[in-house]
Amino acid sequence: MKKSLLALAFASASLLAVPAAFAQSAPTHNDGWFINGNVGRTSIDKGPYDGHDTGYGINGGYRWAVNPSVALGVEAGYNDLGNIHVKNVFNSKDVVDKGKSQLHGWTAGVNGHFNLDPNWYVSARGGIYGWKGHGLSNNENPIRKGLDDTSWYAGAGVGYDFSNNVSLGLNYDYYNAKKNRVDLSTDMVSVSAEYRF
Repeated sequence: MKKSLLALAFASASLLAVPAAFAQSAPTHNDGWFINGNVGRTSIDKGPYDGHDTGYGINGGYRWAVNPSVALGVEAGYNDLGNIHVKNVFNSKDVVDKGKSQLHGWTAGVNGHFNLDPNWYVSARGGIYGWKGHGLSNNENPIRKGLDDTSWYAGAGVGYDFSNNVSLGLNYDYYNAKKNRVDLSTDMVSVSAEYRF
């Protein structure tokens, strides 16, 4: 987790280098319907698991403007966090590794978009995580189990609003997934893109 936080700090610093040449006019509103997607590096370090994979998620929802720099809303989405090897698209190995945790699920929660100035923002999110996964139990004789349950997720991010409709961000999210001595809880550092209608 320390490595993920360090990666998030470095990536946040690199976002500060976005040239002003890419900036359009400052956004004038931050409310309404939105859809976003993110792709990033997942990390799991629990029991028999210690590794990284590629994960993705897609969300949609609605935000209400509290004032010109604060919008709060609701969201729902889907993610896959544990078994995709993008590099294997270009070779003969499996893209989906069935030996991994295979954690995926649906999210439903609340979110906030807080502008620090007209273009830069921080975000936060959290809610219910309905997940499914396959994993090894954390005991002396591990047994592979297929599990599903409802738990929680939470995350934060930083990003840049290029216009009223488009933003790019860097996020850290944690997905809690524990049941019957199997811990598939996973964190993800990702790049996101959002479109607001």
